Parts: sequence; structure tokens; C-alpha cells
Amino acid sequence: MSNTFRALRLHKTDAAPDARFEDLSLDDLMGGDVVVRVECSTVNFKDGLALTGKSPVVRVWPLIPGIDFAGVVESSTHQGFRAGERVVLNGWGVGEAHHGGYAQKARVKGDWLVKLPDDISNRQAMAIGTAGYTAMLSVLALERQGVTPDKGDILVTGAAGGVGSVAVALLAKLGYRVVASSRRKDSESAYLTGLGAAEVLDAAEFSAPGRPLAKERWAGAVDSVGSHTLANVLAQTRYGGVVTACGLAQGMDLPGSVAPFILRGVTLAGIDSVMRPTPDRVEAWTRLARDMDRAKLDAMTTDATLTDLPRLAADIMEGKVRGRVVVDVNG
Repeated sequence: MSNTFRALRLHKTDAAPDARFEDLSLDDLMGGDVVVRVECSTVNFKDGLALTGKSPVVRVWPLIPGIDFAGVVESSTHQGFRAGERVVLNGWGVGEAHHGGYAQKARVKGDWLVKLPDDISNRQAMAIGTAGYTAMLSVLALERQGVTPDKGDILVTGAAGGVGSVAVALLAKLGYRVVASSRRKDSESAYLTGLGAAEVLDAAEFSAPGRPLAKERWAGAVDSVGSHTLANVLAQTRYGGVVTACGLAQGMDLPGSVAPFILRGVTLAGIDSVMRPTPDRVEAWTRLARDMDRAKLDAMTTDATLTDLPRLAADIMEGKVRGRVVVDVNG
């Protein structure tokens, strides 16, 4: 058996990071009490930022990127994990300050891992990935704030992306009437209605500066876009409605008004997936095992290998990646 494994590692340059495919050993990995034989990873917006260098996501050089992975425990000194168990990792600074999932092996802290439910395969776990896990956290936030299907329409922005695709499918299965917003309405409407959207809107309706308050339309929303889009969604949210914010595809700014909050009692719920406590992670993955329609998950998923990552990183930054991508690190 070879002591080396293949990895994509980023090296710092004065321009974009230099992505090199390298053969590494366990000695090249960072500290941790669990070694995982990685089977699959995926491509999230943050991974695109890391690989392209469009944002200073990477904080340690050289670094194996990839903010999530699924695989099998190879060895462990952590009391919660044994060799042979299937696990998933999302966040915790992996792929940013700790070597991540774009390699055939990873060594991490066991406290960062979650055991996969029996009825989610490793491939399905990365078809869901951090994007889908974030979508589930958003759905849970809507539920906890009392947004039930009878309250009215739920808007999902950036709906053809990873978070949006899973959010549309989850919400539709749970009985909500879902309205999807996409800047690719013409090309993605059939895809989004196939996932369960009752209606598809052009994202241009939300992307320009708007009024502090607008006509009440949404009982709730899942927003992965930010900036003017989020401000406009808040302005259109019904009295007592809830909007979850989990992304910044349009921008980090929020050029809006306090009016939706103090005149309509709207709640803006922030969704952090990186440092989320373990009980919340276990709940999210348990609910994903129950509520994620596998046929819809398959419909939104394509397959790739490590060598595809530089191209996929550029594509996701340009909004060209539909749904989810599973990266077979052994392919």
C-alpha cells in the first residue's frame, strides 16, 4: 500500500493562488485526532473564492482547500469515532486555515466531524454538502420562528445555486409554496420547477436599489445573495415574516432600512454554517436524511474529479454552476 496520496494544494503567489496536484504523505497534514480516508468533496462558493483568490479566504500557505468532505475513518484517538465509521465535515475553518477535502486523506479534530446517517451515502452527503447543510439550517430557522406552510409563499434567492437548489427541494417537500429567484430564469425555470418551485422570477427584480418598504409578498425567504437583493426581500416580507441570510453572492453590504423590522416585525435570521455547534449539525443531517428527496438530489447533482476543480472554481464565481457538484477525489 502506498504511503502517499493525491491532493490539490494551493501555493501563494503575487497573483491568483498556484493550484498544484501533488503527492503528499500523512506527515504533510496538520494536527488532529482522526484520519479520514476521503471519498468525496464538493464545490461551494467559498471554495471558488479560495481557488481563484478573489477573496482572502485562505489564511495558511500552502493549503489543501475544500471546506467539506465525506469519507471513512481510517484511524482515531478520539473517543467518539472508530475506524470504519462514515463521517462528514462541514466548515470549522477547514479549507481556510486547516487542510481540507481536496485530497484523498484528511487529518482533523474529531469534534469537527458528524457521523453520517445510515441512509445517506458518502456521495449523497457531498451532493448535499455545506450548501445543502446550510439550506437545512435555514429551513430549521424558518420553522423555529413559526413560519409554517399555511403562512404564505417562501422566496428562495440564488435558487439555481447550491444552497438555493436544496432549499427549493426541501421546502417544496415540506409543503411550502416556493417562489424561486434566479438570474438565469430563462435557462433554469424548468430545472427549478422540477425541484418543486411553483413560480420562477427574474433576479433582476431584486438586484437594484429599492424602496425601504414595498408590497408585502413573502411569509419567509432564504437568501444566499445579500446586498440589494436581501434589502429588497426584507422590504417585501409580510408582517411577522422571517428572512434567513446565508450568503453574499451579490455583496456583503446591506443597503436597506430598519423599516421592515420596526414597522412589520420582520426577523432577519443569520445562518452560520462554519462554527455551528455539534447538536445543530446532527439535527440538520438527521433532518436531511428524512426530508431530502433523493430523486431531486440526483437531478441537481453532477460529478467531477480533482482535476476539474480549477475550471469549476472559475465557473462558480461566474454563476455558471447549476445545483451541486460531487468531486470524486479518487477519480
